[in-house]
Amino acid sequence: MWIKVVNPNTTASMTDTIGACARAVVGPGVALEVVSPAVGPSAIESHHDDAMSVPGVLSEVAAGERAGVDAFVIACFGDPGLLAAREVATGPIVGIAEAAMRTAAYLGRGFSVVTTLARTVGHTEDLALLYGLERQCRGIHATGIGVLELETDPTAYETVREHARAALAADRSDVVVLGCAGMADLGARLSVDLGVPVVDGVAAGVAQAEALVRQGLRTSGREELAPPRNLLSV
Repeated sequence: MWIKVVNPNTTASMTDTIGACARAVVGPGVALEVVSPAVGPSAIESHHDDAMSVPGVLSEVAAGERAGVDAFVIACFGDPGLLAAREVATGPIVGIAEAAMRTAAYLGRGFSVVTTLARTVGHTEDLALLYGLERQCRGIHATGIGVLELETDPTAYETVREHARAALAADRSDVVVLGCAGMADLGARLSVDLGVPVVDGVAAGVAQAEALVRQGLRTSGREELAPPRNLLSV
């Protein structure tokens, strides 16, 4: 089985972190490729960044499709280009926000999302509604830490932990969802410190993609998610 994980931003160090977290959860016999596009934003923190990242995501998916990749994971919590990518690939494509939220819903009555900047909260609310999980999503909490600052701010872990602790109390939730792929390496430590399940979308997305392939399932090509009639070369 061949799974390709696409980090939609172009920051190599974040791609490395995503790759390490993804490799920690894949099963035997899985070849994992972790990439970022050649062109795109260095971090995705706005609707503009999200839109600018989509051509790179689609290019990587199209390249993987030609090479025979079995499944893809889009490793950004905004799930940029997810539906468009599902039109391009025959195998399953998983966005980490959807995977994280659905995984969290298995583990408790409600979850809290702890994310980066306040400007991303509205989009996360939209995703919870789109995925039918608005009831389980009890709150979305911004830490004020930028995506790239997760790697450089020495207090980042403590800030995320304390926002997560406050979210659990304020929302009366049972599970924490990390709302950024740049937080992927914090999940296990946070779970110990907080005493609740902490879901990292990278791990959840890779595990879900692998499970879909093992079941022989793929995206339906019927109607809306059929290949585009005017597919451009990407």
